[in-house]
Amino acid sequence: MTDAGPIILERPEAHPGVIVVRLNRPERLNALSWEMIDELGDLLRGLAREPGRVVILTGTGRGFCAGLDLGGSDAVGSVGGTVEVYERQEKVADLSLAIRDLPIPVIAAVNGPAAGGGFSISLAADLRICARSAVFAASFARLGLSGGDVGASYLLPRLVGYGIAADLLMTGRRVDAEEALRIGLANAVVDDDQVLDAAFAKAVEIAANSPFGVKMTKQILGRNVDAGSIEAAVELENRTQVLATRTEDMPEAVAAFLEKRPPDFSGR
Repeated sequence: MTDAGPIILERPEAHPGVIVVRLNRPERLNALSWEMIDELGDLLRGLAREPGRVVILTGTGRGFCAGLDLGGSDAVGSVGGTVEVYERQEKVADLSLAIRDLPIPVIAAVNGPAAGGGFSISLAADLRICARSAVFAASFARLGLSGGDVGASYLLPRLVGYGIAADLLMTGRRVDAEEALRIGLANAVVDDDQVLDAAFAKAVEIAANSPFGVKMTKQILGRNVDAGSIEAAVELENRTQVLATRTEDMPEAVAAFLEKRPPDFSGR
């Protein structure tokens, strides 16, 4: 574990290949300060170049992330000219891009409120495992802003469909964990004290597979969700499958199946 700061990085020995990134301002429900935004962005971009199988993103205390810390004197829109404020907005939005650009899966362990920018960051993850106390809120419109922020207008409709996304972004209403599960926003809902364990269980399940296969699966899903046709999607799948057959892990998986043993994937 790194020294306790606004962002904590953990590599649990019990779960090799799983990296935990923890937002750490519990007294503010992990609301994002500019220091946190800079540190989290740098960390995510660094993880793209490091070995690892799965990232779990969570918060310390009883909140996942309450969005931007509006109590600060340098909150978005509070000071500065158009160009300066736009550049700060880009910095926040880059967090969702950095999560999506990671070559390995990201699981959001949503341990409490995920509002505003924190809501959008959770959307950028590949999976969301939620505590029963988790609450989602795209509260931008209630603050006089557009509902499109930090990737929400792109990510949310692809998870829940246009109509539900329009409801959530236009009203800014709160969505509890059970509704999130029902509409497809959450992959699972567990008791509060089980959310991190459930995220680890899912991460271990993913990490047991071929690293190249998982990486390519994330890449294909990201590309083909907007594919112009099934033909275009299948062409990308075909090329990826052929590449995967040339790895050492594919014949190892077949041998392990025939020998009735767990595969020993090398990632090569």
